[in-house]
Amino acid sequence: MSDPALGLLMLGLIIVVIMLGFPTAFTLMGLGMFFGFIAFYDPTHLFADNRVFDLMVQRTYGAMTNDVLISIPLFVLMGYVMERGALVDKMFYSIQLAFRNVPASLAVATLIVCTFWGIASGLVGAVVVLMGVIAFNPMLKAGYDVKLASGVITAGGTLGILIPPSVMIIVYAAVAGQSVVKLYAAAMFPGFFLSFLYLVYILGWATINPSIAPKLPADQTKVPVPDWMRRFQAAYSTNMFAGLLKALGSPGRARQIQTEQGPVSYTVLVQNFLYSLVPFALVAGTLALIWWYVVIHPDVAADALPEGLEQLGSAPSSAPAAAYAGPPMSFYIWFGVIAAVCAVMQLRYYMHLDADRLVVIKLLSSSIMPLGLLTVVVLAVILFGITTATESAAVGAAGAFLLAFQARTLDWKRTKEAVFLTAKTTAMVCWLFVGSALFSGVFAILGGQALVESWVLSLNMSPIQFMILSQAMIFLLGWPLEWTEIIVIFVPIFLPLLKHFSIDPILWGVLVFVNLQAAFLSPPVAMSAFYLKGVAPSHVTLNQIFAGMMPYMLIVIVCMVFMYIWPGLTLWLPTYLYGG
Repeated sequence: MSDPALGLLMLGLIIVVIMLGFPTAFTLMGLGMFFGFIAFYDPTHLFADNRVFDLMVQRTYGAMTNDVLISIPLFVLMGYVMERGALVDKMFYSIQLAFRNVPASLAVATLIVCTFWGIASGLVGAVVVLMGVIAFNPMLKAGYDVKLASGVITAGGTLGILIPPSVMIIVYAAVAGQSVVKLYAAAMFPGFFLSFLYLVYILGWATINPSIAPKLPADQTKVPVPDWMRRFQAAYSTNMFAGLLKALGSPGRARQIQTEQGPVSYTVLVQNFLYSLVPFALVAGTLALIWWYVVIHPDVAADALPEGLEQLGSAPSSAPAAAYAGPPMSFYIWFGVIAAVCAVMQLRYYMHLDADRLVVIKLLSSSIMPLGLLTVVVLAVILFGITTATESAAVGAAGAFLLAFQARTLDWKRTKEAVFLTAKTTAMVCWLFVGSALFSGVFAILGGQALVESWVLSLNMSPIQFMILSQAMIFLLGWPLEWTEIIVIFVPIFLPLLKHFSIDPILWGVLVFVNLQAAFLSPPVAMSAFYLKGVAPSHVTLNQIFAGMMPYMLIVIVCMVFMYIWPGLTLWLPTYLYGG
C-alpha cells in the first residue's frame, strides 16, 4: 500500500471511528501515532527512536504556545457565568411584551433572545437548553405548532457560534493562521443577516398560516402598568412624555398621587423621564458614533500621523493620510436619509408614548441594557483595535461576574459550576488542537494532502466550482460530524488550495461558519435537537424537532448564496476597518 493511500485510509478511518462514538481528540492522536509510526518506521532503529514521538512533542508544543487560543477560556467563562447567573428570564419576558402585537410574538421574542444571548455567551448548548426551558413550554401552551417552536429554538440557538465573540471563529483563526479581529468583523453582518432571514421566515409562515401561532390571550399580553401611572395619565396627559414634561415643571398634582412607597416624588418623575429618553439616546448615539468614526476620526488620525504614512481603513491604501479628503458624497446622502427616517420614526413614537410603552421601555432597559452594553464594549474594543481579543475576553469575563453579582443570581455553587464547565470546554479544545496538529502532520507526511491537492487541480475547476465543491463537502460532513471535527480535520485540507483559486480565506472561512450552522441542525448528529429534547415535554418526539429544523437548513444555504453573490456583505467591514 502506497503512502498516499495510507493517508486516505487515515481520513476514512477518522470518520468511521468518530461516528462509532470514540472521543475525537484522542482518536486523532491515536490514529496519528499509529500511522505516523508506520510512516517513520525504520527496522534498523529501536522502537523508542521512531520520529513520530518527536513529532508528537513538537506539535503539542506548537499548539499549546498558540497565543490565539488564550482567549477561548475567557470567552467561554464569560458565557457560562452569564448562563449560570440566570440573566435571561426577565429579558425574554420584556421582549415578548415589546413584540406582543406581532404575528408569532413568542417565536419572534425567542429568536431575538437567542440571537442576543448567543452573542453574549457564544455557547450553543447553553442557549438551546436555556431557551428550551424558558420559551418552549409557553409556546406549546399557547397552541404554537411543535415544528415552529422547536425550529426557532434550535436554529436561533446556533447563532451564538457564528456571531462574534465566537469560539469557532477563534479555532478557525488558529487553524488557518488568520486574524481573529478580521474574522470577527467579517462574520458580523452575515450573522445578523442569517438571523434576519430566520425572522422573515417565521413572520411569513405565521402570516400565511396563523393557526401555527395563535394570538396570545389578553392576560399574556397585558403590560404590568402600576396604578399610579394610570392616575398620572388622568391628571396630566395620556402621552407620558408630554405628561412627564408638565409634571417636572409643576409637580404639585403628581405629589398627590399615591404609590406603594408613598406619594410620587420628584426623583420618580425624573427617573421615568430618563427612561422615556432611552430610545432617542440609542438612535442618536448610534448616528453620532457613525458620524464620528467616518467623518471626524479619519481627519484626526490624518493630522496625527506623519506625512507619507498611509491611513488604514478609511482612506484608499494608495493615498497618503494627509491627502485624505473625507468620505464620498454618497455617505452624506445616505446618512441624511437614514437620519431623517429615524427622526420621523422617533417623532411618531413619542407622539404615541403611553404608560404601556413606557413600562416596556423600563423592562427592556433594566434587562437588556447592562448585558447589551457589556457585549457592545467587548466587541467594539476588539473591532476598533483598542485591545486584543484576549484582553477584551478578560474584560467580558470580569463584566459578566459584575452583572451576575449585581443581579444577586450567582452564588458560590454556580460560580464553581461555571469555572468547571469552562475548564472542561477549554481542555476539550486544547486536546483537539493537539490531536489535529499531529493528525494533519502525519497526513501531510504520508502524502495525503498532496494527493488531494493534485486530484482537485486535475479537475480544472473554476474558483466558483471549487467554492461550491468545498462548501458542499463541508455541508455533507456536517451531517455525521460536529463543527469542531470539521474545523480541525477537514478545513486544513482545503486551506492550501485557496491561494491557487485566488479565494480570500476570510470570505471562505465565514462561508464555512455559516455552513456549519447546518452541522447543528442536520440529523443524525444534530446536537441542537438533542439539547432541546433533553428539556422538552415527553410528548415531543425527536422526529418533530428534526422536522422543525429542516427549513432553517435551506435558509442557511440561501444566506450562503447571498454571501457569494454579494461578497461585500462579508468583506466590507474588515476592509473598511483594517484596509485591504
